[in-house]
Amino acid sequence: MNIELKNAFNTEMILAETSYKKADYKTAFYHLERAHILGQSYIIAHTYSHWWMCKIAFKTHNAKEIIGQFARMAASIVFSRIWLPLGNTGGTNVSPFKPMPIPDDLKRFLS
Repeated sequence: MNIELKNAFNTEMILAETSYKKADYKTAFYHLERAHILGQSYIIAHTYSHWWMCKIAFKTHNAKEIIGQFARMAASIVFSRIWLPLGNTGGTNVSPFKPMPIPDDLKRFLS
């Protein structure tokens, strides 16, 4: 991961954790989705973003998200370096196989 991408990923994770500590889970999840987009090509970053999504699912008692995030964590370990649906935000509200548009402000880190 180049330094600019790493910094962008870390910024989104810090924003997510800050929101999580304030129990602002909606905002935290938003930043985790952005971190997921940035980190999905890297096993540790990819799995870490799913782990944090799972933490929010536990806090919000969202069983579907908990199960989905455990499945996505396992898949992230296997598929991060093989195949990815680029731009996918990583939550259970979207298919794990669906490519999605990359937000304009994140595109520069992924080119």
